Amino acid sequence: MRFPSDLPRTAARRTLLAVLGAGALSTQLPSDEAADATGLDDPDKKDLAMRLVSSAENSSLDWQAQYTYIEDIGDGRGYTAGIIGFCSGTSDMLALVELYTRRVADNPLAPYLPALRAVDGTDSHDGLDPGFPSAWRKAARTSDFRRAQRDERDRGYFDPAVACAKEDGLGTLGQFVYYDAMVMHGPGTDALSFGGIRDRAREDADTPVDGGGETAYLHAFLDARVWAMRQEAAHSDVSRVETAQRVLLEQGNLDLDTPLKWKVYGDSYEIG
Repeated sequence: MRFPSDLPRTAARRTLLAVLGAGALSTQLPSDEAADATGLDDPDKKDLAMRLVSSAENSSLDWQAQYTYIEDIGDGRGYTAGIIGFCSGTSDMLALVELYTRRVADNPLAPYLPALRAVDGTDSHDGLDPGFPSAWRKAARTSDFRRAQRDERDRGYFDPAVACAKEDGLGTLGQFVYYDAMVMHGPGTDALSFGGIRDRAREDADTPVDGGGETAYLHAFLDARVWAMRQEAAHSDVSRVETAQRVLLEQGNLDLDTPLKWKVYGDSYEIG
């Protein structure tokens, strides 16, 4: 996860509670599955979600330009890289490189697997410097590693978030709200992770599945998320909620239909 240069860069995303597993789903749906997809699973809606997240993560709507990105942003999570901000200190970068290596044994990142396992849970670069960033960028120029990034994003963040939203009876906007929260806060269960935010929201409002109104529940979820964000200096700017998601919710755009207009960190964006 990246932030504008004038914001604190600490605690960018909650640490994953467990190393992500081996399975992964491709972001490219077969044509029959794509035709049947609904909500955020629809390829066009999913692309909207990626662009919305990228406006906050990268100050750009071009999420596909981020495959080669890698730097240490000084947030205590080591290197942050790729389309979703995989981190060397939070297990998801390790899971990604393991997936990539299972698929392509001879790759530029495979030699760094022992170091990635050793630094997991820390901000250390031991065994990674100086060559790891160059190796990442080299790998990211290949279609295999780009696909691995998409697959691990889906397995670790997108698919679980959408599944939780559907369990709660939420439509496309609600599914995006859950996904963006999981990207920033991680899929854990503590108070500042996605699970804790969801629990806090459900204490204040019923989900649609439980008989509540969708708009009222989503406001409660966004309130809970703003509370969680304000507990961490790196998340003190809550504009990705208040001038983006809250705006769409107040417009009644529960289906996340275009055109979309929003602001993040004071910058304006539009998708026609």
